[in-house]
Amino acid sequence: MERKKYILIIIMIFSNMISYADYHKRIYKAFISGNMIEWEKIIMKMEKKRHKSLDFKIELINYQIGYIGYCVGEKRYKEARKYIKIAEKNIEILESNNYKASKSITYRASINGLRIGMNNFMALFLGPQILKDTKDALDKDPENTDALILMGNSKFYMAKVLGGSVQAAIEYYSTAEKIMVRNKNLKHNWNYLSLLSLIAHAYEKVEKLDMADKYYKKILTLEPDYMWIKNDIYPKFLKQYEK
Repeated sequence: MERKKYILIIIMIFSNMISYADYHKRIYKAFISGNMIEWEKIIMKMEKKRHKSLDFKIELINYQIGYIGYCVGEKRYKEARKYIKIAEKNIEILESNNYKASKSITYRASINGLRIGMNNFMALFLGPQILKDTKDALDKDPENTDALILMGNSKFYMAKVLGGSVQAAIEYYSTAEKIMVRNKNLKHNWNYLSLLSLIAHAYEKVEKLDMADKYYKKILTLEPDYMWIKNDIYPKFLKQYEK
């Protein structure tokens, strides 16, 4: 009886690993193709899955935040708020289990950043809290790439008089990139492609166009089918670069 119990546990773990890998790959494909309808279907299916492990929830929250970011960018604020509520419930489960605190802190800070995206006035209240939380997350785990990227975003968008600096943002982004490369966390990783896009855009912002071009080429070498960069961003950049 005891042997059967352990066999069942192993089967369940293996099943979750297969399922996790499948979602990971499907989200990546949705990302590079810009198919956000498919992205939403995936996170809805993952949310409905029973017996979710805490690591599964961490990945789900990551995908949910990605989708919320898309909704905010498209000014679909009602939908964004709907998924913020769902994501925050998942974050609460991580917190109640005291599981990977650096991640849950980063996710809360990320959601607050998206709230600012819906209402710039919120920056007065949420901005200092986001910085505090992001620093706390990095104190707990200096190699938390999500927190490094969030700190980079804060520096990128913050006014200079408040400590904003595109160059500082590039440094945070570059540190996150080095950690991802070192950990070999690159295959089917939408976060990595997104990070390389941030770096390219930041170099473009400070008019280091050779470096921006290098990163755009790096993205398209890694993933030639990343449609947003291939068909929109890079062709527009080349027109400017060639001038």
